[in-house]
Amino acid sequence: MLTGTHVSIEDPRNNDVLVYINGALVHRNDAKISVFDSGYLIGDGIWEAVRLHNGALVFIDQHLERLYAAAKSIGLDLKLSKQQLINEVNKVLLANYMNSDVHVRIMFTRGVKKTPSQDPRYTISGPNLVIIAEFKKASEEVKQKGITLFTSTIRRGSPDYLDPRLNCHSKLHEVQALIQALEAGADEALMLDQHGFVATCNSTNFFVVRNGAVWTSTGKYCMNGITRANVIDVCKKHQIEICEKDFSLFDVYSADEAFTTGTFGGLTPVIKIDGRIIGEGKPGLVTEKLSALYKGLIDQEVERFKNK
Repeated sequence: MLTGTHVSIEDPRNNDVLVYINGALVHRNDAKISVFDSGYLIGDGIWEAVRLHNGALVFIDQHLERLYAAAKSIGLDLKLSKQQLINEVNKVLLANYMNSDVHVRIMFTRGVKKTPSQDPRYTISGPNLVIIAEFKKASEEVKQKGITLFTSTIRRGSPDYLDPRLNCHSKLHEVQALIQALEAGADEALMLDQHGFVATCNSTNFFVVRNGAVWTSTGKYCMNGITRANVIDVCKKHQIEICEKDFSLFDVYSADEAFTTGTFGGLTPVIKIDGRIIGEGKPGLVTEKLSALYKGLIDQEVERFKNK
């Protein structure tokens, strides 16, 4: 069985979803974009992923704030306001008769180039916008069983050459880390920062639990995850000790619990890292408590969305 934080339950409805490309809705089999697109040529683009739950685009304000901050940081004018983008996403959801358990991926690239080149001055179109919405529900079996990690030799990048907070199309170093983990027999990769401290996983954020306290990295070398931020807030609100700090594999191997966070999977327990059993080798009590509190936060977000 395929195991990992992004494993979903198979849904035949995805065979016929309509994909949004620059205002047009086309069957997924006919969804195409130019080979001269900046994202395809050089990875020049940004993306965001959002969950649709009971009619609500959960934490959409936080997701769009991150997306537009990324666009500004790379000098990309998206040509749409946040509300206009939400309207386009809603068109996709409506066309596909979607209401819940949906994963929406929003992708912008700088546009089509006249010739293969890094130079943005060769771009001859406006930005390309692609929206893919699929019926995707996280596997409960994965959450009950937990996942395994392997510490990659590939480090998270320094902010001065590719800021880890940037959700960009250039994800090759994370893919390399994941391949190492898969070849080692694990489900996903744990990645260290430039100083050897624990940073994040290849596609999710990472937490450990020690003596009832929840630890995560400083955030300097990891993606600025929306779920990560919300879990930290939940801990503070419910008087659960939360520490954003430097810590090493020494602290990880001797932890009582570990889990990852991400938009798709929420909280996913980690039961083994580098062949070492974490805690009792099963989802821990603190992880289960935080999972329940996080689900409650989602329910609050749905109510807020409905009352807008």
